[in-house]
Amino acid sequence: MKIVYFVIFLFVIILSYSCENKTSKSKEKPPAIVDVIIAENVKFPTGTEVNGSALSEEMIELYPEISGRLILLNIPDGASVQEGAVLAKINDAELQAQLDQQKAQLDLAVKTEQRLKTLLNVNGVNQSEYDAALNQVSSINANVKMLNAQIDKTVIKAPFSGKLGLRMVSIGAYVTPQTILGTLQQTEKIKIDFTVPETYASLVTIGSTVNVLVNGSDEKQPAIISAIEPQINFDTRNIKVRARLKTGTVRPGAFVKVLLDRIEDGIVVPSNVIIPDASSNKVIVIKNNKAVFVDVETGIRNEDMVELLSGVNPGDTVVVSGVLFVRANAAVKIRKVKTQINGNIQDTKKL
Repeated sequence: MKIVYFVIFLFVIILSYSCENKTSKSKEKPPAIVDVIIAENVKFPTGTEVNGSALSEEMIELYPEISGRLILLNIPDGASVQEGAVLAKINDAELQAQLDQQKAQLDLAVKTEQRLKTLLNVNGVNQSEYDAALNQVSSINANVKMLNAQIDKTVIKAPFSGKLGLRMVSIGAYVTPQTILGTLQQTEKIKIDFTVPETYASLVTIGSTVNVLVNGSDEKQPAIISAIEPQINFDTRNIKVRARLKTGTVRPGAFVKVLLDRIEDGIVVPSNVIIPDASSNKVIVIKNNKAVFVDVETGIRNEDMVELLSGVNPGDTVVVSGVLFVRANAAVKIRKVKTQINGNIQDTKKL
């Protein structure tokens, strides 16, 4: 009887072990099936589109330097003028009268100084009297120069050749240094000001060419970068850049789009393989048939690809599809190995 109980007990143990073994096998998840690429340095097209503004090479607003009544106004709407042309003149009659008065005093002071100098040579006057007369001549000369400078300010001239804007005042108006008379711009040469995020700083160098698109047009107009602001803006982390159009025409003040294109050399992966984290970005690398999540630093992006600056080395196997089904340190099965040609992912072979 004991033998029967023992056999039954042994049978129960074997049956229980068999069930547990089947249950554990059924709980094991199959490895995730993924497609991968082998990381390598490749040449890939990069670029971005930023907003900019068209500006005249030279542009000023015309203001008088002193207050007075306009007696001459030569600012035809939209006319072209040459450098040095007289655009406006303020009544200077009072200043001219003061100048004539000072010139008369100067003439008398010079004669007095010369007479005293002759007397000084024969000890007819003392040195202090002659010095006072000489000082009077210098003082009046200074007054004459000051009045001439004031008279010069009554004439507004074109500081450079260009095109006038709309006239804002009429002849006979009383103007002050805060009164705008009009504008003057050089429209033959156009410069383009735009800002670039610091991530794309490598795309802009002095002397390089960018393409400009005017709003409402598909025609690209080349411009050469002439200057780059040396300091990055603290608030926006953008860099201010200035380029000058080589050909074509753009109206000053127009909104434009600047296309920055270049061929870069580096490790790139599709944008969808980047796993954003609270403090970093990650990609999945396969090591010993298991998935390893590694932190990466990203660089320049284009429409489909993103550059990896660190975290992935040439020769690493990077998961490019099936990312959502992969768990850290879990086994994976490679279905396809893809390659990159000019930054584009293509199928090569199926495993």
